[in-house]
Amino acid sequence: MSFQTGLSGLNAAARNLQVIGHNIANANTTGMKASRAEFAEVYAAALGATGGASAGMGVQVAAIAQLFTQGNLKITGNQLDLAINGAGFFQVNAPDGSPLFTRNGEFKLDKDGFIVTNTGARLQGFDTDALGQRTSAVTRDLTLPTGQPIPPRASGITGSNPLSRGIEITANLDAGAAIESPPTAPLTESQKRFGTALNAFDAQGSPIAVQLYFVKTAANTWQIAASLDNGNSFLAGGGALTFGANGQLASSAISNITIPAAVAPATVPSSALTIPLTLEDSAGTPTLTQFGSRFGVFALTQDGYAAGDLTSIDIAENGVVMARYSNGISRAEGQVALANFRNLQGLQPINGGFWAQTFASGPPTLGGPQEGGVGLVRQNALEESNVELTQELVNMMVAQRSYQANAQTIRTQDQVLQTLVNMR
Repeated sequence: MSFQTGLSGLNAAARNLQVIGHNIANANTTGMKASRAEFAEVYAAALGATGGASAGMGVQVAAIAQLFTQGNLKITGNQLDLAINGAGFFQVNAPDGSPLFTRNGEFKLDKDGFIVTNTGARLQGFDTDALGQRTSAVTRDLTLPTGQPIPPRASGITGSNPLSRGIEITANLDAGAAIESPPTAPLTESQKRFGTALNAFDAQGSPIAVQLYFVKTAANTWQIAASLDNGNSFLAGGGALTFGANGQLASSAISNITIPAAVAPATVPSSALTIPLTLEDSAGTPTLTQFGSRFGVFALTQDGYAAGDLTSIDIAENGVVMARYSNGISRAEGQVALANFRNLQGLQPINGGFWAQTFASGPPTLGGPQEGGVGLVRQNALEESNVELTQELVNMMVAQRSYQANAQTIRTQDQVLQTLVNMR
């Protein structure tokens, strides 16, 4: 019986050394979680045996448990390197379509624009609107438009943008400006004194230079005129502004600016544009003032843009993927999904730094970063292995001594048995 006891100790110590060696070999593996061998005593069960009468039969490896503690974060500067700070796993779909889970955030873009692991598994995420608000509870392969530019959008009111705010302006008009006659084309040099310009875009993304002129026609009263040719002719639209004694905009009679379609041989704009002129913020507060200070434009935007190529991406801590394009547009292309499990020890580790769900682990709970107890996502960083090399080396020495001690048990039993054999 002592032979079997010592042999079980040798097997357990060898298994322990195997686990320790695996940890040491993966000390530099991104997202790797260390394991440990957990042991249990072995007793022979006999009907009617009394407590304390059994000397035991040795030891067995009860489980190989993984330690899901947080690894250190290493800054890399790579835009597609992601690290989870806290609980959770990235969900990826393997090339065969099966769902897998990983802490290794070494992602890349493939030729089709999908965000993939080194083995080609595709990162999963949620659909969002352009501002990053989630619009679906179902995950999909996250992708970026790398194959072709994003299409242009025409300025102003279109079928896909019926609530356009068009041109938005924040400015101060000089209360001390001289009163001019009502604007007529062409504008005089003094009537052009207070003006600004910006590019609008037609449906093909071609820029159209639009000038806006502010002409003071009476005390606290201004006219807005829009032009494409430096005030030599006017576009339809614009209107009158009236300010109160406190310099705040009291009333306005503004109509949409209309840019007619080009007449051959001209080609821009490709079709007529109707562009609202918005003089208040989203809360309804007027953005034009008339104070006794110099004329100044503080913000001037419009909602059209040209076609654009992907230039960079930013991934926020909440997992929203913001893509930046060469036309100056930034828009969300999705949100990284994180998964968590009730029983992490029930996950099945497989090759490549992945885990697969099992009946013991239960199904994953999916959500965005910082939701439901999962951690946040760090861009430009990777999670290092949580293997502590010093501790593993100490564990290896202890396991080696255990192996030697169990070998000594077998040697001693052999000597005892030899003594019995040699008795006369």
